[in-house]
Amino acid sequence: MLTSTIKKFVNRLFTTPAQGPVRYSRDKHGIDRRYVSRHAIKVCEVLSQKGYDAYIVGGAVRDLIVGLEPKDFDVATNATPEQIRPLFRRARIIGRRFQLVHVVFGQEIIETSTFRAPASEGHETDEHGRILRDNQFGTNEQDAARRDFTLNALYYDPIKEEVIDYHHGVPDLKNRVVRMIGDPETRYREDPVRMLRAVRFAAKLNATIDPATRAPIENMAALIKNVPSSRLFDEMLKLLTCGHAMDCLQRLRELGLHKGMLPLIDMIFEESGGQQFVELALERTDARVRSGKTVSPSFLFAALLWKLVDKRWNQLIEKGEPTIQALMTAADYVIDGQTETLAIQRRFQADMREIWLMQPRFERATPKGMWRMLDHPRFRAAVDFLQLRAEAREVDSVQAQWWMDLANADNATRTEMIDAWQHSNKTSTTTGKARRRRRPRRNPASQSAPAAE
Repeated sequence: MLTSTIKKFVNRLFTTPAQGPVRYSRDKHGIDRRYVSRHAIKVCEVLSQKGYDAYIVGGAVRDLIVGLEPKDFDVATNATPEQIRPLFRRARIIGRRFQLVHVVFGQEIIETSTFRAPASEGHETDEHGRILRDNQFGTNEQDAARRDFTLNALYYDPIKEEVIDYHHGVPDLKNRVVRMIGDPETRYREDPVRMLRAVRFAAKLNATIDPATRAPIENMAALIKNVPSSRLFDEMLKLLTCGHAMDCLQRLRELGLHKGMLPLIDMIFEESGGQQFVELALERTDARVRSGKTVSPSFLFAALLWKLVDKRWNQLIEKGEPTIQALMTAADYVIDGQTETLAIQRRFQADMREIWLMQPRFERATPKGMWRMLDHPRFRAAVDFLQLRAEAREVDSVQAQWWMDLANADNATRTEMIDAWQHSNKTSTTTGKARRRRRPRRNPASQSAPAAE
């Protein structure tokens, strides 16, 4: 007990600034204000005009410094949620564990939180030390101390164009080091998701995890099981769509964290071609993210779990079950087994099943069936999945490309392609020209547009 107390004291001594924060001017931090959300700037300006302190904080500041485009912008202020909300036309107070304000500007939401005090005896926790409720407000310095990593405890003042750094986050960011603020073991108990965030930031920034920050993770990985499954799903999605998905997955396995998030991944990698299939899927995902394209969670998880579905599907067919029914049973079996740990939302589950169930239809489609498939909302995603299977040498690449060409074609070209297919596959012994299929009336709203994978 005494050793633990001394350890925490020493850790706090070296992570708490003795002479106040370091302030970096624009020529030092390198942030170009033109790349900062004008709505986030507006929130800071309004709060400042009312006499409050307000800064853009966290991931947006981190990404701007290293030259990445932030996905969203958050603001931190000394104004309380009740003081913030009346200042904006469209704003609402949300949250239970962390009460904050969503300020809405069209499609963009600026998440605005009040400075918070570090974890203390007064916080509501579960039996493992995970904080359940945290609405104790504090100062800017206290807010910085309660943030997880030094590179996330950075505050950008868009009015003065300076970065305020309480915990040497800028040097850590420049040196590509992920370092915990405070005692890592205590911070992981407060919120086990911080272990996953350490992995994500390290992969995204091509960084190393500070040895003291990394040391407790392997022994504390089991705490991930205490995190609500819906929150785990959200964090897993962030890991897989950060642009470095395969690196994240490998790091998770090294630290044993995947067992609490995606426990089936070891089984997937043990399957013949399983690791190759996952790597191909994640490489495609990373390429889309880096080129600024959207990524479909349905497609992503359909790809991750496909090898298990495929194995179960073949087993059921060998037992005499009809092809489509066997695939439906296999899909339900795998999804039900995974969602006990990872709460894949029902709408994503439905999309995953549709992507899988369209696969055998590509091999047995008739001209009439082809037109029906073209109207299916998941048609393009299913074709992309067929392409992935072709790259993994599961199906014929020529056939997969034909379907991709059909998906990309206009209606007139589709008619020609399907008629040509029908002619080449005609088995009737009667002579004469194949009758041209009349193109059905099309609903403009159902046109198949290129969809995200």
